[in-house]
Amino acid sequence: MTEIDVTTDQLVVTLHGWDRVWALERRIAVPLGAVRGATADPGMSREPAGLRAPGTHLPRVITAGTYFRGGERVFWNLRASLEPVVVELAGQRYTRLVLGVPDARATAERIERALTRS
Repeated sequence: MTEIDVTTDQLVVTLHGWDRVWALERRIAVPLGAVRGATADPGMSREPAGLRAPGTHLPRVITAGTYFRGGERVFWNLRASLEPVVVELAGQRYTRLVLGVPDARATAERIERALTRS
């Protein structure tokens, strides 16, 4: 399970259960000022993630961990049963976070609202 919290100054992604094992990551925290935007993007589930380093990939089941594609480092934690929300970052370890959530549109809207308040 992926938990996304938006505070007054940070976006915090916490992985629980098996997601920690698959993604080889527990928590990602980025300053809200480094978040360029968030979108619900159902097409991401069909996009190639790139070169896995390290992570897990089972086609049409799960993509989790760090992937390199086109010179960018992207963090994925997306299971087929969830909707992808894509968070664009600037000046951070990852250039993008692709996260599986039950309601991608609501999650993206919540992140975007926090950006307009900051």
